[in-house]
Amino acid sequence: MALRGDWMYENNGGTCVAIAGIDYCVVAADTRLSVGYNILTRDHSKICSLADKVVLASSGFQGDIRALHKNLAARHLLYQHQHNKQMSCPAMGQLLSNTLYYKRFFPYYAFNVLGGLDNEGKGCVFTYDAVGSYERVGYSAQGSGSSLIMPVLDNQLKSPSPLLLPARDAVTPLSETEAVDLVKDVFASATERDIYTGDKLEIVVINASGIKREYLELRKD
Repeated sequence: MALRGDWMYENNGGTCVAIAGIDYCVVAADTRLSVGYNILTRDHSKICSLADKVVLASSGFQGDIRALHKNLAARHLLYQHQHNKQMSCPAMGQLLSNTLYYKRFFPYYAFNVLGGLDNEGKGCVFTYDAVGSYERVGYSAQGSGSSLIMPVLDNQLKSPSPLLLPARDAVTPLSETEAVDLVKDVFASATERDIYTGDKLEIVVINASGIKREYLELRKD
């Protein structure tokens, strides 16, 4: 996790999770920002609101994350001026993929989960690698605690195979309250084993009425 002399990136840790439902999307991330065994701050938000019903959670190198969020915000502002409307979540998903792929030879060291509502009002989650390869899924986790959280989500939510015909929606069967409770449980569990995840959990819920935030204290050691 620490910065090497011949390596221009560093990983500031943290974990991001998103779950899509029939008419909602839950995006959550912890607020710890660290390098190696040093905690730089315990109150740093990893979640950026890009449009009315689109939020992006990012883990990785904080300098690249800030640059990426600033770039996407500027591109979205141009889109609003040209089309006189907010960008939808699938459109923002494609824009983020293009932006990451454009920098593929010197990539943003950022691992992203994009969540929001699509044009039909259904929850959608897009998960990315560092160079723009992405997929629409029902749930995803990125960051230092993702290897601890994804097995639990797989066990609880069992996303349908993309090879099934006819194709099935990727949205999860949980209610909004159940999804929020599951997110709290997986973060409480991951915090016990991952030293880069902790301090406080920020949960963003997107539904037809807008975006609301809530916080949960996590262990601080």
